[in-house]
Amino acid sequence: MEKKIKIGLIGLGTVGSGVFKTLKNFDYVEVVKIAVRNINKPRNIEGLDNSILTDNPYDVVNDPEIDIVAELVGGLDPAFDLIKTAIENGKHIVTANKELLAKRGEELFAIAEKHNKVVLYEAAIAGGIPLIMPIKTILAGNKINKIEAIVNGTTNYILTKMDVDGASYEDVLKEAQELGYAEADPTGDVEGFDAAYKIATLATITFHKRIKIENIYREGITKIRSADMKAANDLGYKIKLIASGKIDEEGNADVRVHPMLVSKKTTLAHIDYVTNAVHLSGHPVGSITLSGPGAGEFPTASSVVGDILAICAELGKSDYILPMMRCKDNCDAKMIDISQTENKYYLSITARNNMGVIGKIGTICAENGISLASIVQKRISDDNTAEITVITEIASEASMQNAIKLIEQDGNKVNSLIRVQV
Repeated sequence: MEKKIKIGLIGLGTVGSGVFKTLKNFDYVEVVKIAVRNINKPRNIEGLDNSILTDNPYDVVNDPEIDIVAELVGGLDPAFDLIKTAIENGKHIVTANKELLAKRGEELFAIAEKHNKVVLYEAAIAGGIPLIMPIKTILAGNKINKIEAIVNGTTNYILTKMDVDGASYEDVLKEAQELGYAEADPTGDVEGFDAAYKIATLATITFHKRIKIENIYREGITKIRSADMKAANDLGYKIKLIASGKIDEEGNADVRVHPMLVSKKTTLAHIDYVTNAVHLSGHPVGSITLSGPGAGEFPTASSVVGDILAICAELGKSDYILPMMRCKDNCDAKMIDISQTENKYYLSITARNNMGVIGKIGTICAENGISLASIVQKRISDDNTAEITVITEIASEASMQNAIKLIEQDGNKVNSLIRVQV
């Protein structure tokens, strides 16, 4: 290529720095402008010319010289307007912004199509794992009907440490914050928001039906106890925060994020610490799992730069570039509410050590149409209470919730309810 393709970056944090450093390896692209929050901040980045920095991101999106804009700051505002402006100014977009895609992706892709520009987002779901492009290209001949994924490194790190060390959630969270794996305000991760944003986009492109973020059931890991970890291990499971999606033949979609007991016989049970993994099931491929680093400077930069170079390779060759990568999933999925689903369940119950207490729990479950796979009384405490662990067969969510109310009305305490992988 004689003329270098001009790149503009919005953001020079962890990911932006990795993108800049990686793009230096390609002589046919040139980063000509970078928007940063603080233009005077010292930056130890080899080859960075401070003259290309600006504290006004609109300098990037309005620069007529720039061909591709990479948005790497996240959030809705001003990211949406910046990307919209860049598209209207004739620029292609690469973004790692999972929240923006989940909440305003439909609008964004419509604007891009109107102006015949592409928006690529490989880095938005699972960091460095090649996922979006394989689904849209190599796996395009498949009908994928099930997703189970670990897509948040912070929560996976916390759950792994709780499992390995037998520590409490609170203690491990504090350690994760000190190590930089968790934010000072970890809500977005530990309450499942981050994973929900990611599964919304992943399920949309996989099922070819638009999944609305507001229809995704979300439950975080803050109530998981070290006692649950031990009980799960004893039963042959690990506890993971799973982002899942299923779609039936009629197009009804069940998409959610919540902790899950995952069998030790499965690959996902052994995805530990900050590693991410996505398990896809469908026809004709059967089942495949893609795993790797879900965050970090260079893993995420790998996906961002891959998207940038994919666009570069097509510029000037067609009036309508990368048609397979464009979003055409404009039909909303018919979403199944969590209350209408059927699941297996793990229950941890603290009960008075009275005669017949296990029988009463069994009777309540039976009266609600719930069969028990196992029920175990673990120990009796000094206050004459017993820890009872229950695993059910498949039962309706509504029946399970009603049974929990009745169990607690009988003087027991349900410490945990966690759904079990089927």
